[in-house]
Amino acid sequence: NFTITNLPYTSDLEKPDSAKFRATQRSMNTLLDHLLKESTIGPVFKRCETTDFRYVPGSDRNKTRVDAMCTYSKEPWAAPLDRVGLYHQVSNKTRGITQLGPYSLDKDSLYVNG
Repeated sequence: NFTITNLPYTSDLEKPDSAKFRATQRSMNTLLDHLLKESTIGPVFKRCETTDFRYVPGSDRNKTRVDAMCTYSKEPWAAPLDRVGLYHQVSNKTRGITQLGPYSLDKDSLYVNG
């Protein structure tokens, strides 16, 4: 998960059936898919699915927290997931965790969970 600093949080982002949720979800999925296909997990990477957009407590409404589930296949020939290495690759490909496509990121917000 990570925080976008130039995507104002609105109640439409809480509703998976809203047009805004679906459009933003498609955009996030595409950007994350492209990012991870070009990483070391690329050969086993399957896809990302943005699951949730949340208000960041204690912040202004211009920030939106993004939760995404990204999947890969555990092939016998593939190295085990290196979360630290993947974090650094994502950091490098997002200009130090500051830019993902048209979105500005909170550089301290990226969390990669195995």
